[in-house]
Amino acid sequence: MNIKGTFVLLLALIAASPLSAHDNKKKSDDGRGILEKMDAVPCGAKETGLAGLGALWGSAGITHINSNEKLCPQYLLRTDQMDYEIRPIDLKHATLLPLGQEGEYRIKKDEMVLTMTAGSDQKARRYEVVSMNQANPDGGVANSTTSSEGGR
Repeated sequence: MNIKGTFVLLLALIAASPLSAHDNKKKSDDGRGILEKMDAVPCGAKETGLAGLGALWGSAGITHINSNEKLCPQYLLRTDQMDYEIRPIDLKHATLLPLGQEGEYRIKKDEMVLTMTAGSDQKARRYEVVSMNQANPDGGVANSTTSSEGGR
């Protein structure tokens, strides 16, 4: 009877082991994409002058404002599923990224952290996502299905 009990216990352990066996690797939710293009887009105006002083200077006739339009780099990061248009968050220290190179990204809260995999500079940089579009691999118009056909 002792052998049967040991055999049943051993059989139960063998049956339960594949259910609990797993590797302790951290699940990587990093995505990979290629930087397709870069555009310089207007991202605000830099105003200097006396406009902020309000009605006191306005009543004296001093309303001169110098405004220079600022341009920011905006990249297109293309993945298998999505196309992301991103801008650097830190505009003072924005680094130009190499086009046509692959990078790894992960999205944290409301920003994208991008690391270029090739090259000597593999620093993680933060970007804001301006727009997200589904990738269309054939380059044509995306097929859309509608449910208005009724019960045919």
